[in-house]
This record gives sequence, structure tokens and C-alpha cells, in this order.
Amino acid sequence: MPQKPVPPALPSATILLVRDGSAGLEVFMVERHHRIDFATGALVFPGGKVDPGDHESALRGRCRGAEGLDDDALALRVAAIRETFEEAGVLLARPKAREAVEERALVPAERLAGIEERHRGPLLANETDIGAIATAEDLELACDRLVPFAHWITPTFMPKRFDTWFFLVPAPPDHVALHDGHESVDSVWTTPSDAIAAAERGERTIIFPTLMNLRKLARAETVADALERARSEAVVTVFPRVEKTPGGRVVRIPAEAGYGVSEIPAEEMMR
Repeated sequence: MPQKPVPPALPSATILLVRDGSAGLEVFMVERHHRIDFATGALVFPGGKVDPGDHESALRGRCRGAEGLDDDALALRVAAIRETFEEAGVLLARPKAREAVEERALVPAERLAGIEERHRGPLLANETDIGAIATAEDLELACDRLVPFAHWITPTFMPKRFDTWFFLVPAPPDHVALHDGHESVDSVWTTPSDAIAAAERGERTIIFPTLMNLRKLARAETVADALERARSEAVVTVFPRVEKTPGGRVVRIPAEAGYGVSEIPAEEMMR
């Protein structure tokens, strides 16, 4: 019997928006719609697969921090910024005309409200793309704000596969993060430990890569601490492998990837 072809791992990007809260470091998460065909009802970080528009060559001139990045690496960052605007209403972009008081300041909330009103709906409906928005509003995308945090590739036996880069970004303090009401139906700022505890109690569904990255993020106490760790540690690709052992099936990931473990019971990945 011929083997089924292995589905390709689609290039994808995810952003961990973080802020300092009263209980410590918090991260923004959204609950996926129950009719979405991947991670149905799960609590996830904003993100998704790279779209064709994220590859537009003209975007390179509207991206701060594009230097040294090849086209695929840049498209991942563009996708992360686009998805964060789509799913959270947070726009990691600056006025290209330097209208901001500080050159590195992001679009202020007052201006963001108009941009969101004009463009977020059409973007969600695939009637426009992030390049057209940047041109219409004379913006540059703040790719330099994205700090690589993790890289995961879905195992070959899964029906849907993604090649996902996770980026860490301090949340703009004046942007109000809120789910889109379409792909995501709820949103929450939570400490990593609270999200993990909710999953362990069965109150939240959190898929394996998200859960592991929450555990990794939980090592930091503040945004500054999390950024310092991410900038100083090499990103090691995680390609989980399921193996049989005398004690049962386990998932193996590289010890050097920074998760504090290299072997996890397989049931945890299959939740």
C-alpha cells in the first residue's frame, strides 16, 4: 500500500506580545473560533501562515530592520505584523514621514483608530494586503521590533503542518489589543504560569508548541528580562519526534532549544 504523501510545512509566523502587569510578565493570547480548521477553540498567540502579499518586493523599502534578511525571512516578519493587526488590532508600524515625535515611535493610538477603521475589515476579508495599507497610510513596518524567540516545525505525521517562527515583541502601551471576532472569539492578557495552570486544569485548550513556549516565556519575570534572554540565546529549531520507550511513547525535542526538557510524554502533545 503506497504511503500517503507528507503534507508540506507551511511558512508561518506568530507574535508573543508581552507587557509588564501587576502580577508579572503578561502575554496576549486569543481563543480560536470553534469553526476554524486548525487549533479549534484553542488559546494561541496571534499568528498564521505567510500570505502571497507578504512577499511583495516593494515592501522591503517599507520595513525597518530588513537589512541582512533574505526575502523569506522578511516575509515571515511581515506576516507576523499583518497577523497581529488582523487578530489583535495592534499595528507594529511607524509613520514613514516621521510624524512621530520620536523617530522610533510606533503609530500613536489616535491615528491607529482611523487606520483600523479603514483597513482592518478589508484585510480580514482578503480585499487588501499589508503592502497596500502601508502605502496608503505612508507607514514603515517595524520589523526591527521583532525578536526571534523560537522555531517549530510540525511532525510529518500530522495532517496540517507548519514551519513557524515565534517572535517576541513588547506591546505598544497605547494600542488596545482585542480579538477580531472572526478567527478568534475571545482574548486575554495572562501570565504564562496562569495560562499553563488553566490548561492543566482542563479550563483551556493549549496546543503543544504554544504550551512549551509559555513554559519557556515563564522563566522571565519582566519584559526586559524576556527580551534579554531572547536576544542572548540562539534559536534552535524544534522538530518533535515521537519514539517508543519501555515506559511508553515520548516526544523528543532538542535539549539545547532552551525548554528545560528534552523528553515529554506523548499524551501531552496529543491533547
